[in-house]
Amino acid sequence: METKTRNIYLVPYILWIVLFVIAPIILIVYYSFFNVEGAFTFENYQKFFTPVYMKMTLSSFWYALLITIFSLAIAYPTAYLLTKTKHKSLWLLLIILPSWINLLLKAYAFIGIFGTYGIVNALLETVGIGNRQILFTDFSFIFVSVYIFIPFMILPIYNALEKMNPSLIYAARDLGASSWGTFRKVIFPLTLDGVKAGCIAVFIPALSLFMLTRLIAGNRVITLGTAIEQHFLVTQDWGMGATIAVFLIIIMVVVMMLMGLRKRGLDFVKR
Repeated sequence: METKTRNIYLVPYILWIVLFVIAPIILIVYYSFFNVEGAFTFENYQKFFTPVYMKMTLSSFWYALLITIFSLAIAYPTAYLLTKTKHKSLWLLLIILPSWINLLLKAYAFIGIFGTYGIVNALLETVGIGNRQILFTDFSFIFVSVYIFIPFMILPIYNALEKMNPSLIYAARDLGASSWGTFRKVIFPLTLDGVKAGCIAVFIPALSLFMLTRLIAGNRVITLGTAIEQHFLVTQDWGMGATIAVFLIIIMVVVMMLMGLRKRGLDFVKR
């Protein structure tokens, strides 16, 4: 009886997965075998391995990696400090709040901040540095991307730090470990699952960015997400757009497999 009840509860979940995960993927794979004239072909897959698309793929990886590294470098100390402060819930809320704002609104806000007559250039003029081209640069693109994704890096790391047994840190200190040694051999290994979760939550969406590449980078940064948008909305070559999406899905699956969230923290401590 209990098994039947469990199976009934699984029905909505299975329907959701089939309708909104499996079915869209099947449609994308189906469209990838047709050219712009609607004829069946494998040409799209051959075209993906040309230098143009390979360069675009490497560019996507490079920018996604940079965004992930900068997010991690900022998020880890931030999450660590959060665990030591009072009113943790309030600080967490302040970190999460920007993620509730529409991405387009945030992008336009940064256009105003980094623009020729924006706040940043006004400040530079005041201190005597002069007007600088900040918008439509790699710096502005990475800065805004990190700002947008950083809450998704902070939260899993914060949760991992909060779940960590503090007696292990005290034991390391009692045994003569330095602060850096304690962090390297105890704290970081025990929070590695949180770091992995945060890296996946940032790296995978960063691979397919397209709106920021237009509004903030001024099309100077071309990613796979930008190419998909161009093929579907501009050139109307749905087949090539779907093919890029297929490879993007494969890349995402491979990344998730390589960054598998296995509990290896204790293994590191034993070593």
